[in-house]
Amino acid sequence: MYFPGIEAFLAIVRTGSISKAAELLHLSQATVSYRLKSLEQEMGCLLVERRKGAPKISLTPKGENFFSIAERWDALWRETQILQASGSQLSLAISAAESISHFVLPPIYRMLNQHTPSIRLQIRTQHTQEAFDSIERREMDVAFVVREIVSPSVTVKPFFTEEMVLLRLAVPGRQAGDTIEMDELAAQDEVLINWNREFQFRHDQWWDPLCPSRVHLDTAGLITTFLKDARQWTIVPASIGAHMMRMGDFVLQKLSVSLPPRICYKVTHKFPNQALHEPLRILDNYLQDIFGIQ
Repeated sequence: MYFPGIEAFLAIVRTGSISKAAELLHLSQATVSYRLKSLEQEMGCLLVERRKGAPKISLTPKGENFFSIAERWDALWRETQILQASGSQLSLAISAAESISHFVLPPIYRMLNQHTPSIRLQIRTQHTQEAFDSIERREMDVAFVVREIVSPSVTVKPFFTEEMVLLRLAVPGRQAGDTIEMDELAAQDEVLINWNREFQFRHDQWWDPLCPSRVHLDTAGLITTFLKDARQWTIVPASIGAHMMRMGDFVLQKLSVSLPPRICYKVTHKFPNQALHEPLRILDNYLQDIFGIQ
């Protein structure tokens, strides 16, 4: 793939014009136009519509579809340049679900960051499907996800299991560690995060899944924004609950009927590149130290 053309295409899209793209790249407008035309010839289609007098360029349907691909090409090219410049330095690209990256993996990140010899780290937050796709395409070296997806080219292993706990505001008379009956928790007062399919199935056996007043979130980072009333409650993995307790006035309690634990998985390609053997071995040693996985 003609990388100068990709670079020119991205600059045109981001600045809105060929002239501004030329300024950004420190090139002449003729050179930028030539590079874009060469890329379009390679692609066999127009990517950018040229309209005289238009204040900004617009993309063709093919150009809109190509934009995300071009961004990935650009990221991979820059990663390649860094790798070439670093010589034999170890590197590791980690993809992780937000709730794992923020609340489970920080001790691992610190160990890798302090490792001697140094390891160049790239950490990307991705949903489970995105993470699997990144491993299959070898864009990332290892992923940590919250559910399994069957794929012939990847290896999936559990690395961490934790119980689900009840998180509420700390108020007088409310004790940490107390066991709470399900009928004490009103569905309309819940701040809900759907952690996985097993959680949703068991959860909906006890509380009305169609309750219109409940707050639905897709990120644990917003819990403190909405958990402001003594009546409100949420169910979270223990690692997130412990973090929230350190942040503010919350208590962790147990439910009278246990929910399925949350299982976190490590994903790698079945046939990793030779250069990854050592950084993956180092990572596995730290995972063994922290979580006891084999």
